[in-house]
This record gives sequence, C-alpha cells and structure tokens, in this order.
Amino acid sequence: MSSKDSDSNSKGLVFNIQKYSLDDGPGIRTTVFMKGCSLACKWCSNPESINQNQETMTRNLRCIACGKCAAACPIGAIAFTDGHREINWEKCNNCLECAKVCPAKAIEYIGHYMTVEEVMKKVEADRTFYENSNGGMTISGGEPLVQPKFVRDLFKSCREKGIHTTLDTSSNVPWQHIENVLEYVDLVLQDIKHMDTGMHKKGTGVGNELILENAKNIAMRKRIWIRIPLIPGFNDSEVNIKKTAEFGLDIGVEKISLLPYHELGASKYQALGRVYPMQGTKPPGKKVIEKIRKTLGSYGLEVEIGR
Repeated sequence: MSSKDSDSNSKGLVFNIQKYSLDDGPGIRTTVFMKGCSLACKWCSNPESINQNQETMTRNLRCIACGKCAAACPIGAIAFTDGHREINWEKCNNCLECAKVCPAKAIEYIGHYMTVEEVMKKVEADRTFYENSNGGMTISGGEPLVQPKFVRDLFKSCREKGIHTTLDTSSNVPWQHIENVLEYVDLVLQDIKHMDTGMHKKGTGVGNELILENAKNIAMRKRIWIRIPLIPGFNDSEVNIKKTAEFGLDIGVEKISLLPYHELGASKYQALGRVYPMQGTKPPGKKVIEKIRKTLGSYGLEVEIGR
C-alpha cells in the first residue's frame, strides 16, 4: 500500500474517543478506540469493543417505560412486564431499530462510522496539550488493526500535522496489517497476555505464536513498550512474569506497564446481554502488584503501574 492509497474520507468504526488520556503512551493524549477485536479476553473491561459491528447497549436506569423500543423491534425481542423492559438477547439481531427511537437513550447503539477528517477534528482540538506534555494520539481498541486501512490513514494524517502517534495492539493480526501501519507510528504499546500458548488460548481464545512473532518484528523497527494486563490466577505467576521479562529484554523493550485487573467493566456485560466471565475474581492487592513490579525491575527493566 502506497501513501497515495491514504484517504481522509475513509471511514472506520469507532466506539469511543477519550480526551486527556494519561495511560496510553507519553504525555497527554487523545485515545481513539476502534471497534472489533481478534481476541476474546475473559477479563475485557470494554466488551463493547469485541464485536466488529454496531450493537445495542442498554442503560436501564434511564428507561422511562414508554414502549417505543418494543413497538420498533421488528422481531419482537423486547417486551414490558410491570413497567420493566425485558430484552430477549438470544433473539436480538442488533438491527438497532430500538436504539433509533428511544427518547431517553436507555438503549443506545455502540460504534459510529467516522471519517479520518472527523476524528482529526477532535484530535487537533487538543494540540496545545500535546505540545506542552510531549503527548499525541493513541489508537486502541478492541484491536485497531482489524481496521488497518482506516488506522493507517488516521496515523498518516497525524504525521502530516506533526502529532505524535502511538499504536496499542495485541498484534494478533497478519503481519501485513502491522507493516502497512508502522510507517506512520512513533511508538507501539504491545499487549502480552501470557507467555504460554496454551494458557493464552484459555484466556483469550487463541494461542500466542503469531503475537510473539509479530512483537519481535515490531521491536526491530519501532520503539516498543510491553503492557501486561495483570489477571489473578491467570498470568500472575512468578514463572510467567519472569518469562515475560526475559522476552522483553530479548526484543529490547523500553518499558513494561502493569495493568492490574479491575471489575469496572463488569456492568457492561449485562448491558450487552452477556454473562461476565470473571465473576468473583478480585483485583490483585498492592503487595502482589509490588512483588511483581520488583521481579520485573530486577531484570533492569523500567516498570510502571497503569490503570
């Protein structure tokens, strides 16, 4: 793909744009969250990012029981009992008709198609913050590289405007998707979930061979930081932490960020009609986090605790 192929009018499916982000790369940043993911991590705190299509999400506290959603549903998946809305999620086909008519925004659709130009208007609005903090724009997800052309065009537009670019990726995509984007990327945040492929598959649905190979290739071309989502009982063993540190040293990472598990996304699963897979799992304690930080630091690696 040549630079001539970029298009400021190309569209991508975006589910959130977060301003004043402090955990997605250096400085103050605007993080663009792309919808769609090639993994299915059990602990995902943004489950609305996984599906590669637009989908409905409920906000029960906003519901005024007007019945418009039920009337609009073409397949009868919504009903009201004693003034309470009930959705048959197994029947729902995400046609979005209910979200279009809900006056209280108690049913919304997640994911909006935006052009590069539309996203850049939001990104450029905070240019002063980037310049004063050495920040910029980060593209995250989901997995941003399931929409490689749009992501490339967006990064290219940032590069042309002198805005620092960071890619947050799991790298579970064909190498060509990564290679076509890297030309316009200043820093890569590489997620490493687990060093054992069997455990990786249990937690995310896929093995880690492609991920580790792509991470090595990225590190040969770009600055790279590793991010570890710290999940109790999954990847917090000393053996796995040490193997991750050794991998980081081997590929020459600049930093490792620990992202301790939290339960803040649990309510989103119900709002999407799904069951939360990590029910009952508690966040790691401060002593556990500090012990892991020291283990990683003993390899001479810079370690930070993120959110």
